[in-house]
Amino acid sequence: MSSSHFQLSLPDWVQPYVASLPEQIQDVSARMQVAIALARYNVDNGTGGPFGAAIFEQNSGRLAAAGMNLVVGKHCSLAHAEMVAIMMAQSALKTHDLGRAAGAPYQLVSSTEPCAMCLGAIPWSGVQSLVCGANDADARAVGFDEGEKPSDWQGGYQRRGIAVECGVCGEDAARVLRDYAASGGEIYNSGA
Repeated sequence: MSSSHFQLSLPDWVQPYVASLPEQIQDVSARMQVAIALARYNVDNGTGGPFGAAIFEQNSGRLAAAGMNLVVGKHCSLAHAEMVAIMMAQSALKTHDLGRAAGAPYQLVSSTEPCAMCLGAIPWSGVQSLVCGANDADARAVGFDEGEKPSDWQGGYQRRGIAVECGVCGEDAARVLRDYAASGGEIYNSGA
């Protein structure tokens, strides 16, 4: 068995993009545009799939971490945009529980509704708010397998104290998915 290990590092284009952002982003639509831009840059730079996510300090609007889909390039099925953003935020804040971290509460902004895997991980991350752009049907329409999700996942989150808002800049986010598929981007885990 090899002694290699998974190392999470973001593509080179991420830091300059993040550095160009305002220090605080108050508007939820503007936060979503960050997640969508992460997805778009990821595709345009050939560094991953058409999904982006960002974690913000909910009240101040400060960006805590950026994430993008790195599944194919990192050879890791766990490296979805939401999971990458969560891992980067927890690492930067030196905690496994964002609900107890300085700057809490935290908000996860994702360019697309979470798949089944991310849906299960988000509550354990400690974020207290989730904002989504494109919906599950948009991801499935281009061929991604989103897994089996409870029909009332939003209600389940709300019962756990996690606020959910979906459809924010949904058409902009869905366009990234469609453009990726139309350009021949790899649709992994498609069930095919």
